[in-house]
Parts: sequence; structure tokens; C-alpha cells
Amino acid sequence: MGNDDAKSKPALGFLTVVDHPQYGLFGGYLVLTTAGRPLEFHCTAPIKPNRAQEILYGPTLSAFLYGEQIGQTLLSQASAQPLVVCTDCEPALAAREFVQTPLVLVLPTGGEIGQTAEPRAAGPEGSREKGDSPHLPERPEGCFAQMGTVPFFRLDSAHQGGPRLVAFQLGRNRLALPQRAEEDRRLIHQRLAELAESFDLTEPFQRIREAIEEAQQAVR
Repeated sequence: MGNDDAKSKPALGFLTVVDHPQYGLFGGYLVLTTAGRPLEFHCTAPIKPNRAQEILYGPTLSAFLYGEQIGQTLLSQASAQPLVVCTDCEPALAAREFVQTPLVLVLPTGGEIGQTAEPRAAGPEGSREKGDSPHLPERPEGCFAQMGTVPFFRLDSAHQGGPRLVAFQLGRNRLALPQRAEEDRRLIHQRLAELAESFDLTEPFQRIREAIEEAQQAVR
């Protein structure tokens, strides 16, 4: 499909990272029409940080690898400008600073979201809409699909050094954004309103993982 066709169709972007125990991190980015048909697919060569990078980047290493090295690279290669970019990898949210499109975390189906023991402060940051959760389950850094079941813990700025995330429901999908990304949330609600009930935002990530696995097997 030509670049003009890709640019003219309303689209959704899906960004994920596969952590291979031997080769390292493979990034994949799939652009779909709102009917779920592929417009573009891009993937990266494997990235594996060395010991010096692990030491020097410290707790910011995952955001650097997933967001800047992988996410920024893949998003910049695409011709289509999606309505929203979705990811199932929390560290990939760091790519948001390099693009104009809202980037949102898609939570796994059935992931347990709950409140913490601490009360939230009153005021704008303490208020929330029905269906919101002040904290998300804490998990090892990476992508939900590679975690198995999702444990029930906190995920906020006290963990992993990243911004606090707030979960919200949009149709059949459970999403999350940094707490201060209010404008992104407004745009996501606006742009995905007609798709919220019919489009399963978790499904395309499996397509990406299978495509990456297929590409790995082809070069072995």
C-alpha cells in the first residue's frame, strides 16, 4: 500500500517490545485502519544494553531503551499519522515526548486495578471520574503480555522512577496515562469514542509479537 493511501485513512498505531532472552529487545509497530486492517508494519533490530549502560542509566534505562531507542525510531519511520498510539509496555510511554500523537498504555483484560491504603489529597489531582483508579498494579518493567498474570500492587512515582499513572475505562478497553496528561486523555476520548465498544485494543499486540517471531525464524 502506498504512502498516500496510508496517510489518507484514519488509523491506530500499536507499539510493543519483545524481550528475547538471547538477543535482547525487538520493537514492533503496527498501524491499522479503524476496521483492523494493516497499513504499515515496522520492526527494529535487537537492542541489548551493555553493562556500562545499565550502570549509567540506572532506573531510567528501560524508558531510554523502550521509549527513545525503540519507540521514537519506529514512530518516526511510519508514514501514517494515527489518531492514537497504543502500547502494552509502560516504559514505552517515554516515546510521547518525541511525537505529537497521544500515546496510551493498554491494560490487559481482567487486570486487577485497585486503590491504595493511603487517601488521595483533595483538589484537582485528588478528584477522579467514575472508572478511574489512582494507582495501577506494579509489575516488572516491560510489557504486560510477557508478565503472565498481573499482580496487585501499586505503581506510582515511588516505584520505577516514572510518573504516576491513572487508569480509566473507555468502552471495552482499560487504559492508563500519566496523571498530568489531561489533554491526551481528552483527545483519546474524542478520537476513540466511536471505536471504544467494538475495537479490542489488546489484540493487535499479539499480531506484532507473532510477526516478530516469524521474522526471527526467517533469518535463523
